[in-house]
Amino acid sequence: MQDLATLVKERKGTILDVRSVPEYHEGHFPGAVNVPVDQIPYKLDELKAMAQPFICYCRSGARSSMATMILKSNGIAEVFNAGGLLDIQHLSLS
Repeated sequence: MQDLATLVKERKGTILDVRSVPEYHEGHFPGAVNVPVDQIPYKLDELKAMAQPFICYCRSGARSSMATMILKSNGIAEVFNAGGLLDIQHLSLS
């Protein structure tokens, strides 16, 4: 399995911004799909149809950790927590 930085740089799978819609509109990682963490349980079928792995991020890493757990507990194995927006931006440059 490739490391997280490589997945981010090569845009493998789906980058999932799990922050609120207003936070997403204030600025987000290029190409990220916005699904707020509280909406994930209601959008599982839609998410399962998207390219995997999922690379989740939020503001600080807490919501992306929750999103990762929700996705994994619903049968999506390839899920990574990239932490906050600044973290994923840093990964894309490393």
